[in-house]
Amino acid sequence: MNRILICDDEPDIVSALKIYLESEGFQVVSASNGKEAVEAMKEQADIKLILMDVMMPVMDGIAAMAEIRTFSNVPIIMLTAKSEDADKVMGLTIGADDYVTKPFNPVELMARVKSQIRRYTLLGASTGKVEEDGSVLAIGGIELNDKSKEVTLDGEFVNLTPLEFDILKLLMTHKGEVLSPRDIYEKVWNDTVIGAESTVAVHIRHLREKLEYDSANPRYLKAVWGHGYKIDD
Repeated sequence: MNRILICDDEPDIVSALKIYLESEGFQVVSASNGKEAVEAMKEQADIKLILMDVMMPVMDGIAAMAEIRTFSNVPIIMLTAKSEDADKVMGLTIGADDYVTKPFNPVELMARVKSQIRRYTLLGASTGKVEEDGSVLAIGGIELNDKSKEVTLDGEFVNLTPLEFDILKLLMTHKGEVLSPRDIYEKVWNDTVIGAESTVAVHIRHLREKLEYDSANPRYLKAVWGHGYKIDD
C-alpha cells in the first residue's frame, strides 16, 4: 500500500487530506512542520509522496524540501496559497514536482497524487521524458504514447481526435519552442492555406478543454501572442 506524508501546520487541512487519501486506499503519515517531515522521511523509507505546505513554523516547506532532496527523490507536491507565486517558483526550482493551490479541488488533488506516484514507481520521477525510440513523450502530467495513440493526463486517459493528437505530438516533440499557427497547420495537415490561424486556434482550444484543469489559465498549452503556441511544464 502506498504511504503518503502530509506536512501542514493547519490541523483542519491535514484532517481533510487524510480523509480524501484514505478513501482512495492510501496510508497517511502527518507532520506539522518541515523539521518533522525531514525526520519522518529519514525514519520511514516506504513513503511514496509528500504533500508539503510552504508556510510553517520551525522549518518552512521550502527549507524542508531542500533538505529532503539531498537524500530522496520522492515526489513532492506543494500546497500553496494563491498569493504565493514566488514560493511556487522557488519550490519548483528546488525540487518540487507539482503544486496545488489552496483551497484545493479534491478531484484534481487526487489526480495529481496518483499521477506522481505512478510516474515515480513505474516511469521514474523526472518530467520531460522521451523514450529512446521517441514513442513515449511526457511533459508534466501529460503522457503521449505514439505507438498506442493514447494520451493520459495525470494517469487518466484523454480522448483526443486524430488531429488533436497530431497537434499535441508536434508541440511535445518541440517542447518549449514557439510554433506559429501556419507552421502547425503545414506540419499536421501537410498543406498551406489562408486562414490557418483560426483553424489551429479552434483545435488548440479543444486541446486545452481536455488537458487543462483551467482552460482560461493554461498550465501546459500556452499562447505567445503574435507568434504562436508552445507547450511547457
